[in-house]
Amino acid sequence: MQTWLHWIDLAGVAVFAIAGTLMAYKKHMDGFGVVVLASVTAIGGGTLRDMILDRPVFWVQDPSFFYVITLAAFTTIIWLRTQKTFPLRYLLFADAIGLAFFNVIGLQKALTYGASPMIAIALGTMTGVFGGLIRDVICQEIPLVLRSEIYATACIFGGASYITALHLELNTLACMSICFCLTLAARLGAIKWHWHLPVFNPHDSVKDE
Repeated sequence: MQTWLHWIDLAGVAVFAIAGTLMAYKKHMDGFGVVVLASVTAIGGGTLRDMILDRPVFWVQDPSFFYVITLAAFTTIIWLRTQKTFPLRYLLFADAIGLAFFNVIGLQKALTYGASPMIAIALGTMTGVFGGLIRDVICQEIPLVLRSEIYATACIFGGASYITALHLELNTLACMSICFCLTLAARLGAIKWHWHLPVFNPHDSVKDE
């Protein structure tokens, strides 16, 4: 199982590094900006998770994560240089996949180290959204997690499905697969059909008393 977790972690880092590189391209950053944005997007959530769990930070112990980030960023740059336009859906799709990967790995790691189901769902959500939040703040964008479309809620939905599957006595790999698929489906559905949580009516006004 540890081997599976390692590969899922690497996959999540790679996809979020791609999302960070796409954002850097959108913002016309230089090479250093690409490296910074790809890195913080890829490792931000996992760093927060490991600090909360009081565990060694994953990328400090294993430098292969930075090799993956570099390879993902470099490959994305080469691909982008062949494109004449930059459809926003590429960024949103890469971000959605990374969100699902990191939600799974964050939740599973939390459970492995003895967290309760509710805390595990919260840590899975933090792992999924925090790197993208840092990326968007650096780029002076409204973070995706703070917009009306379902984002963090997709992680909570996927995490709840994991816990439900666990109570049904499915094996760990099946639980992780269900969590990944439902998190990804919820996020992609939100992108395509603009699913969102209720927000304040923009026409409402606040009057000082």
